[in-house]
Amino acid sequence: MTTRNAQISLDLTDAAAKPPALMDLGATTRRLTLGWLWLAVYSLIAAGLMSLLLALSRTPLVQNLLDNPALFRVALVVHVDLSALIWFFACAGLLWSLLSTSASNLWDRAGLALMAAGTIMISVAPFVGTPLPVMNNYVPVLQHPWFYAGLLVASLGMALQALRYLQSSGVSIIRGEHSPLGVVRLAMALTAAIMLVALACVAVAWLRMPDQAQGEVYFELLFWGGGHVLQFAYTVMLLTSWTVLVTASGSSLGLPWGYVRMLFVLTALPLLAVPFLYAYSLDSREHILGFTQLMRWGGLASLPLGLLAFIALMRRGTVTVEGRCLRGAALCSMGLFAAGGLTGFMIRGSNTMIPAHYHGAIVAVTLGLMGLIYFVLPRLGREITMPRAAYWQPYVYAGGQLMHVTGLAWSGGYGVQRKVSGAAQGLESMAETAGMALMGLGGLVSVAGGMLFLVIAVAALLGRTSAQRGDARASAGQVFMRS
Repeated sequence: MTTRNAQISLDLTDAAAKPPALMDLGATTRRLTLGWLWLAVYSLIAAGLMSLLLALSRTPLVQNLLDNPALFRVALVVHVDLSALIWFFACAGLLWSLLSTSASNLWDRAGLALMAAGTIMISVAPFVGTPLPVMNNYVPVLQHPWFYAGLLVASLGMALQALRYLQSSGVSIIRGEHSPLGVVRLAMALTAAIMLVALACVAVAWLRMPDQAQGEVYFELLFWGGGHVLQFAYTVMLLTSWTVLVTASGSSLGLPWGYVRMLFVLTALPLLAVPFLYAYSLDSREHILGFTQLMRWGGLASLPLGLLAFIALMRRGTVTVEGRCLRGAALCSMGLFAAGGLTGFMIRGSNTMIPAHYHGAIVAVTLGLMGLIYFVLPRLGREITMPRAAYWQPYVYAGGQLMHVTGLAWSGGYGVQRKVSGAAQGLESMAETAGMALMGLGGLVSVAGGMLFLVIAVAALLGRTSAQRGDARASAGQVFMRS
């Protein structure tokens, strides 16, 4: 039911409260949307397997059984690209497909097909030839043509879907629909534009690459600007998930939706500085530190909307079973994002404080999107058959990640280096060992929480559809909220 505060409450345990399915999207669009969702789930499955290997290879005692630096680096590259690139691209594609104001066509199908093909190529790249891992920031790579091709094909798929969304929904967005659905459409348009800017940054860097740049330096410079820009896209997606989860769980943001639109635009405004940063050479101090400062201080533009969502969450509304699930996902996401932001200001040198920062921030986005998927699934006609597990899953996942982040930050304070494993970590003191042990234990708990999400999502996707249960169908606008 939609109310003046744009609330939607569906009791997932009540057979009589049957979640609406989509009818107006059309069969093709519905299949494409579910295709993006399956791709997102696959990327997390593959990344989760890699993260389990990573956590074990850095955990005291167990690390001696897996002391293979080459294996660690290959697993780390694939894990990062699947969990911090493909997963977010797939979730964005899911929302672009769902929110588009026109029927799906060949371009939509081509975007999904390219994205899926690129993802599979990245996943199998470690088993093709002898790829050499390069541990650059943001988009680490395996030096192998197969891996390069996978990245390129996946990026083209994302770009195609982003352009298609902007083309199909541009008029609706420009008109400025002051409703929850209009705000979400605007937010995902900003996400599409930012991701396209990130790709443009990579293209410009490739064209302007210094002749002397080789190996890790080459890829560091190639993805430096685009990688920083992508963080803004992820932040907008995070704020989108919070807006939906907080409102759908029974709380009101307390502002007219027109003002919420302005706060979303404010979050992206710092990116106006990007062209000026490319006035400098890629290897210059101004270019490198400029993007660092842009992310550090420009990211504060997200605080007004983030605080608004947090305050709204604290004002408890009418909470149903579904509402408690959505509220829990939002709360855990906010807590991890705060932890990641605080550790970001504590970074001094290249140590495990850096992964502590991005594990908090990136996993916060992942948690928000997991909650958003819990919200979307019933409205795609896919019933969540494990509501109690869906309620606890964010707490398990976030609890493990908080332990993981705390252990990394603790060890980083003692100077333990990042991107190394096994004996190369040089754990000498009891404090260093304890910190990494906490990191490893948290990693295992987090993997369990991630796997629980996958079990819930796959069970819903493979279960009976609403149509098979004879549920009433609703319009596409009911996927998100109308005021």
